[in-house]
Amino acid sequence: MLKSDATSARKPASAADGNRVPKDNKRTQVIAGFLRQIEPAGPGAEPAVVEVAVIDQTPSQSTTPTQGPAQSNIAAPAAGEIELKLLVDADRMADFNAAPVIAANARNKGSRRHLKSVYYDTSECLLRRNGLSLRVRQSGARFVQTVKTEVADDPLRRGEWEANVASFVPDLALAMPFIPQKLRSSLEAHPLEAVFTADVHRHARMIDLPTGTVEVAFDRGELTARDRSLPVSEIELELKSGSASTIYELALLLAEQGKVKPSIRSKSARGFDLAADRPPAARRPRKLRLDPSVTLDEAFATILRSCFVHLLQSPPAAEDGRNPEGVHQLRVSLRRLRSALDLMQSVGTLSNLDALGSEARWLAQELSAARDWDVFRLGTLPMIAKACPSVAGFDALGRAAAKRRSDAYRNAQHALDDRRCAVFLIGLGHWIETRGWRNDVAAEDLGQLAEPAVGFAQRVLSEQYAKVLKRGRRFKSRTVEDLHRVRLATKRLRYLGEFLLPLFADRKSAKKFAHRLADLQEELGAFNDMAVTASLLDGLGAEPDGAIAAAAIAGWQARASLGVQPSLQGTWRDFTAARVPWSSQD
Repeated sequence: MLKSDATSARKPASAADGNRVPKDNKRTQVIAGFLRQIEPAGPGAEPAVVEVAVIDQTPSQSTTPTQGPAQSNIAAPAAGEIELKLLVDADRMADFNAAPVIAANARNKGSRRHLKSVYYDTSECLLRRNGLSLRVRQSGARFVQTVKTEVADDPLRRGEWEANVASFVPDLALAMPFIPQKLRSSLEAHPLEAVFTADVHRHARMIDLPTGTVEVAFDRGELTARDRSLPVSEIELELKSGSASTIYELALLLAEQGKVKPSIRSKSARGFDLAADRPPAARRPRKLRLDPSVTLDEAFATILRSCFVHLLQSPPAAEDGRNPEGVHQLRVSLRRLRSALDLMQSVGTLSNLDALGSEARWLAQELSAARDWDVFRLGTLPMIAKACPSVAGFDALGRAAAKRRSDAYRNAQHALDDRRCAVFLIGLGHWIETRGWRNDVAAEDLGQLAEPAVGFAQRVLSEQYAKVLKRGRRFKSRTVEDLHRVRLATKRLRYLGEFLLPLFADRKSAKKFAHRLADLQEELGAFNDMAVTASLLDGLGAEPDGAIAAAAIAGWQARASLGVQPSLQGTWRDFTAARVPWSSQD
């Protein structure tokens, strides 16, 4: 990693106002979460609310009292940053800057700045691994140190705190109030190092729309880490006031001017991956947390935001292609979204759900071949080749499969590059942020949204659980086709469980039931993989050098599909014996 030019001297821990913390036994509290966005979008609109997390701060024993109030060097108080990025082609940036929505609603011609930033972390990336970033940015003669944090299950929001510093050298003491207690001693023991730099030319303009005000920053530049570099060409939309839906409204209008890719991946994330020469992270969805008293309307909003975060996080890794988990997690995010939309149909007929579901289905289909070839090349093929060392042709089959995989990934990348994908993602975000389902629900069904979600969850989970049991009757004698139907019902119950079981998280049976349901779905999935493999082998039929190996794979899986395996029978018994957590007698 790049070393900084100088080492910052250790300073006493500072409070949020920039003053030193007095040495006494009192416990002070520093807001280390996110301010509430309270400006309503307009009459009848709801404010976007962000949770406020509070960290207890106990003064260090090494601090000394000050004789009076020290000069504050905090540039801004703790704040919640609400933003979305649109990745664009560099040669089209001027066209976006001249878009009708910008020309008609910009306050003025805006400001131009040359921003140079250095991003820091320890050699073990302690900040990065804990969802934090620290940078020092120079703009003119001013140096500003910024700490940012992620917000769980919200695609637009991040915590952000700024403080003035003297140079590019960071002042860790100023950052400490916003860093979790458990990390502070580790950071004091491990010096910060410069990881990468960002050199960006920014043209920022303030756009006033009826629902809010957005700062639009047209950024062009480069990220540099050692001998590697990455271009930056993006439009950053940051909400200054009003509803977060304003960002999506503006993004949709900009998408009419040319190709854009919505993104929540920060320059920090890109720079750290560049420095480590690694692919973008392929994240699994975070576990949902739902209070048992939450209304159905609020539960829908939380579930959909969770799906949307997962969906927005996944494209970079999928497009990169080096980590097969990228395409997998993107497909999982689309399945979760479709399951959430299906769940909402239980309230009544919602006109927009079909359109959103159709777009999610289209994108998932464009990705399916890439995932199927990943499973075949990395799982099925090597496993059977190892078990059949005397059979020839596995290498030839592997080469042919690699070519098919490359073709499938190109198709997936084209789909993610398609304007249809961008409009789907931005439109989905707008629908979620404005809670568009309220407009679709029939007047006689609106009352359900205000009721506690627990009753709805009990009904929906009970109905789907009954379907699984019905399809699994006389489980031992089920055919492969029967098991496929059981798998589909089980998969739907699994997603419903991910969404709704958090309402019963305080019950001991919830965790056990979730584990047994996951085990059943995983084992049933093996039968589906066999059917997929058969279709892939048909496509490789023109590879004569791999014909014998292909026949070996087909025979291996045919034998495995005869009857229900004892392990699967045991998993089914364990699942059916588990107490359902939504039972009133738990």
